[in-house]
Order: sequence, then structure tokens, then C-alpha cells
Amino acid sequence: MRRLDQLLANLGYCSRRQAREWVEAGRVTVAGRPMDYFGAKADEADVRVDGEPLDHPGSLLLLMHKPTGLVCSHEEREGPNVYSLLPERWRQRNPAVTSIGRLDKDTSGLLLLTDISPLVHRLTSPKNKVPKVYRATLDRDLTPDLAARFASGTLLLEGEKEPCAPAEFKLLGPREAELTLTEGRYHQVRRMFAATGSTVLTLHRAKFGDLELGDLPAGQWRELPLDYFGT
Repeated sequence: MRRLDQLLANLGYCSRRQAREWVEAGRVTVAGRPMDYFGAKADEADVRVDGEPLDHPGSLLLLMHKPTGLVCSHEEREGPNVYSLLPERWRQRNPAVTSIGRLDKDTSGLLLLTDISPLVHRLTSPKNKVPKVYRATLDRDLTPDLAARFASGTLLLEGEKEPCAPAEFKLLGPREAELTLTEGRYHQVRRMFAATGSTVLTLHRAKFGDLELGDLPAGQWRELPLDYFGT
């Protein structure tokens, strides 16, 4: 149970001060009864605002098809972000909805968003080795021997002292490949190919764990069960 003003503010309905005004104006009911004290505690399931149940009073777990041109940062100075695709109320939630790992501005594909902080830490930790599959097109022809090089666990990225963990490489075409990683370093796929003399032209994340986008259009998202990852 939570205080009404805190509950409404955390769910992105309004500021805490405005929530108090809403309660005092009779816009908030608990178990069918109007409340006039903003500090009253209530079960989320019993609360109504203007007669409507609360919008996702628990947590959010979303699978998004990220388009290119958007960043995964909340910093406005970094440009348009993926959160702009979500309902306004969800963008005001506290804890904030954030991405599980990041895809850079020029990368498209599967992106997970949630406000479950422990899940973010668990799925991004290198210790858990969650596989992520990327499809890349390159600026030059690729050779099958890259499979052994990426799988060796000895590939060293520029500016780093620890080599990359073994990665699975599949040649899909002369200049197209699929790479499966179990870690998530900064711009890792682009830097791995750069270390072999190639430049990534397009990059798309096709899978995260056992999740795939299916026919989900770019810029759209769908909800996942909150217990999908055992949360």
C-alpha cells in the first residue's frame, strides 16, 4: 500500500502537489469511496482516478522495435530518444522507464524497456551471458575465417586491455553477417568488425535471449509479462 499522492506521482499522472489537489477535489476514489486526504494509504487495485483504474500500477516490461535515428538516452541534448514513442504518462514514471542495454542512434532492432531496476542490472551483467544476435552489412567482402577469429576470445578492441568474449559469427552473404554476443561493450559490434578491417554500414539487433521481433513494425512496442525473465 502506498500514499495516494506518492502513488499518482510515481505513476506519472501528475506532480505530487497536483495529486494532493486531485484527491482534495474528489477525483480519486478508493474502493468506490471518494478520498479527501492525500496521505491516505491504499491498495493500487482499489484506486480509481476520474472513475478509471490506474494505468499499469505495477511495473512495465516492453519489447520495442527500435528504428534508427533515436537514442536510448534520457538526456535531451543527445537528440530524439526511444522514450518519445511511449505514452506521455509512462515517460513521467518514477522509477523511470529505461532501456536494458543500449542500441546506438544508427542501430535498429530489438530493445527492451522497463522500470524494474534489478532486471536491468541482471540482464546487462556480463556474468549472466545473455546472448544477443546482430545482423550487419559491411563495406567490403567478408571471409569465413572471421568465425574462428571472433570465437577465439582473443580479439582486442582499440583502447581496451581485456579481449572480447568468444562470439559466434555466421556469414549470410558476401558483405552480410550475423554475430552473437554475450557481452555488451560500447559500440561492440562496430568495433569488432573495425578491428578486422571492415566498417559496419547497417546494424540490426534481431534477438535478445530467446526474444525476437516477429512482425512488430519499426517504432512499435508490445508488452511482455512481468515474470517473463522470472521477475
